[in-house]
Amino acid sequence: MAFSPNGNGGNGRGRLQRGGGAISEINVTPFVDVLLVLLVIFMLTAHVMESGIEVDVPTVRTTKDTTRDLPVVTLTKEGTLYLGEGVININELAPVVVKRYGRSQTVYVRADKSTPFEIVAQVLAELGEAKIGVSVVTKPEDSTRKRR
Repeated sequence: MAFSPNGNGGNGRGRLQRGGGAISEINVTPFVDVLLVLLVIFMLTAHVMESGIEVDVPTVRTTKDTTRDLPVVTLTKEGTLYLGEGVININELAPVVVKRYGRSQTVYVRADKSTPFEIVAQVLAELGEAKIGVSVVTKPEDSTRKRR
């Protein structure tokens, strides 16, 4: 025995009745398909939103936040030197910083905590010799950890 979804009493004609009303159901299948495609696209591209050079900086207590936009020199644990996003030679660092930002700017130096200190010291000496101010970037200490 077959059942009719609109309760027409089994006359065999289903929704194709004469004089019957218009079909007023919304087909949500295309809508769900589009949402699933957008979800997959978002999941695949979400990791691309994180950009920059991966550096694990040392942890210290927070002293003060700053909102100034300053030039950033980054040292990776392998010893690669970056000015902004581009690789730079240490011998060209001071002239390029002075040319781009002027002597009055302070330069942020970000170094991975695994970077040999000799390399960090060479960068600081190069910038200091050119009379460029230097600020070292650190990560705030986690306040929930117990102090030793």
